[in-house]
Amino acid sequence: MAVENLKIKLKAEDMIKYGYLALRQFPKSEKFGLAADIKKTMFSALEMIIRANRARDKREALYAIDTELEVLRTQVRLATDLEFMPLGRYETWSGYLAEIGRMLGGWIKSLNRG
Repeated sequence: MAVENLKIKLKAEDMIKYGYLALRQFPKSEKFGLAADIKKTMFSALEMIIRANRARDKREALYAIDTELEVLRTQVRLATDLEFMPLGRYETWSGYLAEIGRMLGGWIKSLNRG
């Protein structure tokens, strides 16, 4: 496993830990709704990162991760719009997602050079 690719995995794990803190504030009515969907998407993205690192042809896998991150960004933004989470939590969570996106972009660029 390349060091750069390990960093994105660790950043995704940090994002999940933060996400769990943020999801605790969701109303009970959403614990099995949007909160559960967000958890599923977070773990799906982490799994995709792990699989992409082991894939022979990484390009398709990396673009799939990018799509999954966009779904997660949308879910988190929607949770904020619905006032399930305060703006400060949204900003911090979005920061994690933006950093993972930048790391993913760098990974994709490294493949295009090689």
